[in-house]
Amino acid sequence: MSKLLQVQNLSIEYASPRGVVKAVDNVSFSIGKGEIFGLAGESGCGKSTTAFGICRLLRPPARLAGGSVVLDGIELTELPDEQFDKLRWSKMSIVLQSAMNNLNPVLKIRSQLMDAIVAHEPDAGKEAAKRAEQLMRLVDLPADRLDSYPHELSGGMRQRVVIAMAMAMKPSLVIMDEPTTALDVVVQNGIIRKILELQEQFGFSILFITHDLPLMLEMCDRIGIMYAGRLVEIASRQEMKSGPRHPYTQGLLHSFPPLYGPKRRLEGIPGHPPDLIRPPGGCRFHPRCARAMTQCSSREPAVLADERGQVACHLYNEEGLSVEQASAARE
Repeated sequence: MSKLLQVQNLSIEYASPRGVVKAVDNVSFSIGKGEIFGLAGESGCGKSTTAFGICRLLRPPARLAGGSVVLDGIELTELPDEQFDKLRWSKMSIVLQSAMNNLNPVLKIRSQLMDAIVAHEPDAGKEAAKRAEQLMRLVDLPADRLDSYPHELSGGMRQRVVIAMAMAMKPSLVIMDEPTTALDVVVQNGIIRKILELQEQFGFSILFITHDLPLMLEMCDRIGIMYAGRLVEIASRQEMKSGPRHPYTQGLLHSFPPLYGPKRRLEGIPGHPPDLIRPPGGCRFHPRCARAMTQCSSREPAVLADERGQVACHLYNEEGLSVEQASAARE
């Protein structure tokens, strides 16, 4: 699968009175053409900040501290603002969480959809109005809703409008930052089905961000797990289902009730995420990890990449064997 997006050593910081918050710390991953890549983790782990960094939507006190973002061969971090504005929405768009807060409350839906089109195609004219109607039908909304204000639509309908807006210029990459937040499970299911239907129809890639790891296991091709600003594991959906390797990923999966099979006791992850102004040394998860070893607190784990994906954990050696497997092999 050819790569559409390549993120390399991305670092993003927030200035604060207490010091610099390293919200995203040397994060690297790629997304293939037509692939759905999920990014999961606890609140504050850096998921949304990563998305905002890719789209160059960061606002002070946030700043890009380093790294590279390449979309379809174009280095985004070095593009002048004017060129990036043309690229945003035509090659890459974003669906933000809380659609009500991302639609203008005093403009009708028609105006907002047409604005997105005319901003990139100033000569669209009447064609923009036709395309706005097409976009509404694309997300299964009646065209007469174009004359509604956002507050006149339900939460699910508003979310579909935002998705339609993201599809206006047929981008190659759509970033979805918790697109089903605050929606009930029935509406959420309908939104997810529509996203998958559109992705299959148009073949765009998706960076899907959510807290809901079981949802990712159903819809994503590969999943990245973030903890305290760093990526700790990347694996395919099948590998995540069969057996994640990082203790943090295992803890996340055990905190959700299974939908099928025998009942099991839910186990939360003890403790709290670390202070990112003064994060712990070594592996940032070691204060909460039941399998932590002496070296975990003093040495940062290397990223092991193999056929199963990649993991940053001292429990595995260069051959991808766990500590127990390596010990058994020596015996």
